[in-house]
Parts: sequence; structure tokens; C-alpha cells
Amino acid sequence: MRYMFLIYTTEGGMAADEMAQLRAGHMAVMEEAMRLGTFHGASPLQPVATATTIRHQNGKALVTDGPFAETKEQLGGYYILECKDLDEAIDWAKKIPTKCHGGLGCVEVRPIHDIAEMQQGIKESLVANHA
Repeated sequence: MRYMFLIYTTEGGMAADEMAQLRAGHMAVMEEAMRLGTFHGASPLQPVATATTIRHQNGKALVTDGPFAETKEQLGGYYILECKDLDEAIDWAKKIPTKCHGGLGCVEVRPIHDIAEMQQGIKESLVANHA
């Protein structure tokens, strides 16, 4: 099963050497995941100031600048890895470096729905409805 690892941190305030150490840690995790064949993608995100949020309310789309929620931590990047189960995903999450200025960051782990299974269900539903 594929899992998405959402990395939360605070922007700015990190010294250049701390940032270099953090990047090196991410490169080590990505290299290990690639070597083991579990890597499906990873990327840092642009600063939260570049975010745009679209909310749906009363049948209309409302477009606003900024992230969905105002919090001390922001979504800073993600990984997508193939894991046999949640325990393995948690082991990977423990390896992903994250650090907040003045505190600790966190990694949220979420299983990803298999889109192929969802598409097959839609096809089967359409066939059944037209039979």
C-alpha cells in the first residue's frame, strides 16, 4: 500500500547549517527508499505565502490567498512510499527529518486510496446501471 507522509514545520528562522543538515537527512531517506524500491515521490513545497485555497460554500467556489488553516506549523513537503503496512510506514516516518524553529515538527502518515480500484468500481457501477 502506498502512504503519503505530510511533513509539517515552521518556515524561516533556521540557520544555513541547520538547513543543510536537514536537506542531507532528506536526501538520505530518499536514497534509501529508492534503493529499496519503495520510493514513489517526494518534494518540498514553496513557502506558505504562495498557497491559494479554494473553499466550496453554497455551491460557489471561494478563492483566497494562503493556506487552508492558520497554524504555527505549515505543510512543508511530502513523500509517497510503498509500505507493507502502517508499522512499516511509521518506521519510515521516524526517519524523515523535520524541525520547527523553536520546536519540533511532525510527519503525518496517511494511506493513499488505490485509484485503479476506485476506477474499476465506477466502471462496474456504470455497466450494472446500463444492463
